[in-house]
Amino acid sequence: MKFSLNNGTAGAGKGTTRKVLFGLWGGLSLMATVATGFAAEWSVLPSIGMKGYYNDNLLLTPLSHDPTYGYWISPGAEFAGKTERLEVSGKAAVDFVDYYGGVKDRFTNIHLPLTANYRTEQDLFGFTGGFTRDNTLMGELLTTGLVLQFTQRNMWTANPTWTRNVTEKLAFQGAFQFTNTTYENGLRLNLVDYQVFGGSAGFIYHATERDDIQLSGTYTNFHTTNAPFGLRAGLPGAMLTLAHTFTETLKGTAFGGPRFVSSITHLGGGAVKAQDTVWVYGAGLTKQFERASLQATIARDIFPSGFGLLLQTDRVGILASYDLSETLTASLDMSGYIVSGATTQARGGTLAEQRLFYSTPKLAWHFSEWWRLEASYTYRWRDADSFVEPVTANVVMFMLTYYPPKLAISD
Repeated sequence: MKFSLNNGTAGAGKGTTRKVLFGLWGGLSLMATVATGFAAEWSVLPSIGMKGYYNDNLLLTPLSHDPTYGYWISPGAEFAGKTERLEVSGKAAVDFVDYYGGVKDRFTNIHLPLTANYRTEQDLFGFTGGFTRDNTLMGELLTTGLVLQFTQRNMWTANPTWTRNVTEKLAFQGAFQFTNTTYENGLRLNLVDYQVFGGSAGFIYHATERDDIQLSGTYTNFHTTNAPFGLRAGLPGAMLTLAHTFTETLKGTAFGGPRFVSSITHLGGGAVKAQDTVWVYGAGLTKQFERASLQATIARDIFPSGFGLLLQTDRVGILASYDLSETLTASLDMSGYIVSGATTQARGGTLAEQRLFYSTPKLAWHFSEWWRLEASYTYRWRDADSFVEPVTANVVMFMLTYYPPKLAISD
């Protein structure tokens, strides 16, 4: 076995902090032990970042508010292992966050994603999942487009897949989905915990060197776990996906299919049933240039929510980056959302349509081998049928990240 050091590439209390640090260290130690036993190649890339943060309307509220400012300290490590058949990659990262001003809070975010693939001559077994602890105005907002009360969210996910080659051009794929989401002080903030189970099965046909066609049946089950009401929804459906490679640098995908939404709500000794059909669809283009990249997407999908219902989210997004020099990169991330309820609210009525837009230009400067400096500005705009006028937010962030030497292990 050979070890080498390579250059890097350009509120929680004290008790919780210690537990997180010990857990992070223990997890990395365990992964390193497993890696040395099973992986022919293994690498760990540690980092630590320090971020300054300012937001003049953190909660995106139409009510009177003061600006919020604070700082983040973010240690973490990316890891990867590989053998002839097995590939594993993931990340272990923590954000220690302090906010002052309009929102006074101290909390800890945890990010533990994991991806694994195991190949045989005819089969590919895959897994994506992990644990995420963040606040509702981070990952959930960017996924659903819906602004929730500000609190911490804990989410476990597990998504195993199995793909078997039937012929040279035809493959069968099965997948399973599990999500368990809980909210800190959720019921006090009118947020409820929920679980999602689901699966899909279908065939992938490699029509030509440039075209792939996938047809599958899907099923998703959503239910609340701690609410004063009982909500359960089932979503059987079908999905057709087309992928086409126009050139080596231009690729496109398109998908669509129906979801047959049926829900039942138990409240006050009674039960309310509802049924609807929602079409989900989307398309995307990815273009690579010599010094730039561009990605455009448009999609409608159904997502679970801490409001205790399913959301229908229509989203349009653009992600672009350009290398101004070997060390300086400019990027732009823009998205617009229209959000409505795919199921009725448990207490009666429907969710008022909400609209969200954000734009984030960013500069990243690798000013030395182990250091990177980032500066970004975000403009957010939110409107709802219940608002007198839209609300906006302006966010400024500066982040300095240090990448220690990369640890590499190989047999």
